Amino acid sequence: MSPKKREARRVPEFSSRAEEAAFWDTHDLADYWDEFRPVRVRFAKKLSLSEGITIRLDPDTLAALRSQAEAKGIGPTTLARMWILEALRKATAKRTRTTRRSA
Repeated sequence: MSPKKREARRVPEFSSRAEEAAFWDTHDLADYWDEFRPVRVRFAKKLSLSEGITIRLDPDTLAALRSQAEAKGIGPTTLARMWILEALRKATAKRTRTTRRSA
């Protein structure tokens, strides 16, 4: 008896995370293994987030922040922290370039 060859399956496109979660609740990742490929992942250094600040946002701004965070699959505070750190890095780099030109 010859072993049955598995038909290649395609992971469908999902319209929401809930729809995707429901799909994977009823399907086996092993059936779709050939569709996946290795990726490089870089993890941030472990940060000590022992201090916090409170930022007040108007409802529209908060809704926009939440919407963009959800689209990225992260929480709104994580997205806000990422933006703040990015802006601080850019400001520091700009200040460093300006200081070097002045010298």
